[in-house]
Amino acid sequence: MPKPNESQLLEKRLKERLVKAMATYDLISDDDRILVGLSGGKDSLCLLELLSQRQKIQHPRFELEAIHVRMDNIEYESDISYLESFSQSLGVPLHVKTTRFDPSTDTRRSPCFLCSWYRRKILFNVAQELGCNKIALGHHQDDILQTTLMGLFYQGQFGSMPAFLKMRKMPLAIIRPLCMEKEEDLQAFAQIRGYQKQVKHCPYEHASHRHEIKKLLDQIEKMTPEVRSCMWRALNKEGKLTEQ
Repeated sequence: MPKPNESQLLEKRLKERLVKAMATYDLISDDDRILVGLSGGKDSLCLLELLSQRQKIQHPRFELEAIHVRMDNIEYESDISYLESFSQSLGVPLHVKTTRFDPSTDTRRSPCFLCSWYRRKILFNVAQELGCNKIALGHHQDDILQTTLMGLFYQGQFGSMPAFLKMRKMPLAIIRPLCMEKEEDLQAFAQIRGYQKQVKHCPYEHASHRHEIKKLLDQIEKMTPEVRSCMWRALNKEGKLTEQ
């Protein structure tokens, strides 16, 4: 029997981590109806593909819908035809919505916060219209660890983006099935699959500190190779990855 190649080993790793995340944080149950946020980036494309493959196994049994939210006052050129073709190839219906925000209406909040909030508002509304009980987002482990450091350094809080977050004011939960995946693995998978890149020219993309935090985490890892697993254990120990 031939040995699996690097591509097959990578896909196996991604699927194993997805299943482990689902089991560890109880992300998906029988009869769930899940709305997947499809931004068009490598992470969301990978998320939709992995979930659609898992759906075919029917363990657990769940249904998928996908949504792409366009912000018409932000220069982010989405190839809607590509996203529709991609979703159709996986057998997942895609819904495309457009919204906008005015950063001058709330100067206390950063434009990134406002953009994210208006996108989430669309996600929440469409999820309830479609009868979905969960919204799946494509954040990976690196996103979560970087957010943890940003909270510590800039807000004085220890927390992050939980793998499972139950909303208090609506019958929805946010799940992050890629929470155990490494960004480098998702990048490699995207290249193998030939995912089409979206054109992004956000005027606020350097307004946050995420890029600097990412470089800092890479530097710390050179000094302490186990820093990512240590941070992950700390988040689990303090219950920061599940919020009921």
